Amino acid sequence: MKTAAIIMIFGSLLLLGLFKFPLWNIMLGAPQYPDPLGMNIYIDGIKGVEEFDLQNIDGINHYIGMKTIPKPEEMWEFSVFPKVILGMSILGVVIGVLGFFGKVSYKFFLGWFVLMSVLGLLGMYDFNNWLISYGSDLDPNAIIKVTNPDGSPMSYKPPLFGFQKLLNFDVTSLPHTGGYLMFVGMLLTLVAFWLGRRTSVKATTQ
Repeated sequence: MKTAAIIMIFGSLLLLGLFKFPLWNIMLGAPQYPDPLGMNIYIDGIKGVEEFDLQNIDGINHYIGMKTIPKPEEMWEFSVFPKVILGMSILGVVIGVLGFFGKVSYKFFLGWFVLMSVLGLLGMYDFNNWLISYGSDLDPNAIIKVTNPDGSPMSYKPPLFGFQKLLNFDVTSLPHTGGYLMFVGMLLTLVAFWLGRRTSVKATTQ
């Protein structure tokens, strides 16, 4: 059980990587941009991959009526997400320490994983809603207007995950370093649960 608890603690601490590394990355490539434009999405704000990327993306978006990329103070998520991640990391460490001293069952490891999974799914749902709003809530007075075959305004929503062609832009949306650290951390808590369960089963059969 002690090994499982140590893994639980380590897995929970990996979440703290989100305070340094981006959670997600969106890249835009086009013939007129040999070096793709990109934005890294952190839990506390959005930054350009290169110094002027956000400025250039906003410039392009202006012509098709899209809003500017929001600043941290313009989205409540950027003030809430850091608190959630810090709280879940501390909770995981506390559960791991209590498990190390035999104060809680290995089932708490699974409980933490389930809670973190639910919060993660809610975060992805919220992120997707923002992408929809960002790509669909267009200025009717935009300089360039592109419509679908049925006459409705074209949506410029970037993909939540993967690749998509938007006009002459190749858009790729994938997890970044922080996202992978979070995934590995959550996976380790499942390993901790499995090890704790195996240890418990062995103890009861002896």
